[in-house]
Amino acid sequence: MNYRRLGKTGFNISEISLGTWQVGGKWGEAFNHETADRILNTAIDQGINFIDTADVYGGGESEKAVGRFVKSRSERLYVATKCGRQLNPHTNEAYQPKALRGFVEASLRNMGLETLDLIQLHCPPTEVYYRPEIFELFDRLKEEGKILNLGVSVEKVEEALKAIEFPNVTTVQIIFNLFRHRPSELFFPQAKAKDVGIIVRVPLASGLLTGKFSRASTFGQEDHRHFNRQGEAFDKGETFSGVDYDTGLQAVAELQELFPGQENLAPIALRWILSFDEVSCIIPGASKEEQVLSNVSAGQLPPLSTEQRAGVKAIYEKYFKGVVHQLW
Repeated sequence: MNYRRLGKTGFNISEISLGTWQVGGKWGEAFNHETADRILNTAIDQGINFIDTADVYGGGESEKAVGRFVKSRSERLYVATKCGRQLNPHTNEAYQPKALRGFVEASLRNMGLETLDLIQLHCPPTEVYYRPEIFELFDRLKEEGKILNLGVSVEKVEEALKAIEFPNVTTVQIIFNLFRHRPSELFFPQAKAKDVGIIVRVPLASGLLTGKFSRASTFGQEDHRHFNRQGEAFDKGETFSGVDYDTGLQAVAELQELFPGQENLAPIALRWILSFDEVSCIIPGASKEEQVLSNVSAGQLPPLSTEQRAGVKAIYEKYFKGVVHQLW
């Protein structure tokens, strides 16, 4: 495992880390603590030392599993969680310091921890990034010893750029993958200049970039890949990175031609992301141990060749740049 510095947090974290949206089972299934423990143990045994969760994953069960697990291991493990998505309705007006404080304190109880290494605003409405009083709250929480660092998880480059204007924002979690190139154009250099850590989420476009899906693939009724394709439940950009499914399949077919003999494209997709030095870590999810091992293997691959990188760019420009590039 290779390690990178997480911006001004100073944390030295695994470049391939672990997201826990589906760590207790596949999307839409009831949370399974035994499955979570197996995946978490496999991840840490492979050198992963950074775990990302959220208070809404598994209705709080993900946080409980992560907290219990961290205390069972001797290694220094870094835990990031998120707050804000419990607000209903999830609107700018609902974001109030008192509510967010309550969520942070609930996460501490959920995980049985005294201090959170990193708390992140969980994809709040764009207007929230223009409200200093929201960000000032986390200075108070840091003074109280409840958090060490503040970060944000964003949907749009605009939100990322606005967030890092606040000096206490140490990290930004953003969607970046073979089907979503825009963050590297303006945001990455700005984040590097301000020593902000970049955490890449949805690196495999909700599994599309594994190369294992087809037009015949089906997803469970409670799986966001079934019910959120057009953004019916939350931001469309979360599901398949906002890409039309059939278009995505066409692009994957061309990626498979670009990388012949690769039955599983996931390690290549992750390796491409790692070629960007500004990236601190990637947080692919896993619903079984084999997926953790696949993800970790990306760090052992050689860098993509000049020809392969050019091929990736050509595929992006052919299928996505004119359609989704400016949306997120």
